[in-house]
Amino acid sequence: MSPYVFALLIGVVAGLRTFSAPAVVSWAAFLGWLDLRATWAAFLGHPVSAIVLGAFAVLELVVDQLPSTPSRKRPAQFGARVLSGGFCGAVLGSVDGSFALGLVLGALGAVLGTLGGYAARTRLARAQPRRDHVVAVVEDAVALLVAVVCVTAVS
Repeated sequence: MSPYVFALLIGVVAGLRTFSAPAVVSWAAFLGWLDLRATWAAFLGHPVSAIVLGAFAVLELVVDQLPSTPSRKRPAQFGARVLSGGFCGAVLGSVDGSFALGLVLGALGAVLGTLGGYAARTRLARAQPRRDHVVAVVEDAVALLVAVVCVTAVS
């Protein structure tokens, strides 16, 4: 499968969870699953990058459970997801030599993931009143699984 499909999908992951996508990309580079050494994104393979991005991802998973967490569709949150998706898409696209196409597909995927994730979570939470935290954990698991598939498939 083309790395550009995975650039789109990693963008979807960023739309679901802003920091999960870059954290998984960084850990994959650090662990040697994704070879970024010859790309502009080689810094993602450094242990500090993996630890910091991993910490942000874990923090995001905790904060997402709080009732005071703002909607992912608010401009700042939406924009952060699009930037994260574009960045991660550009990283995966660079593995195959196309930074620009990866960037665009990652950003597009983030828009799809943000809006689609919001719609799915809203519907599921309405179907299961008082169980939004369960729906959030399922969304976390889906995001993590898709991200791992993306980085291992591109390598």
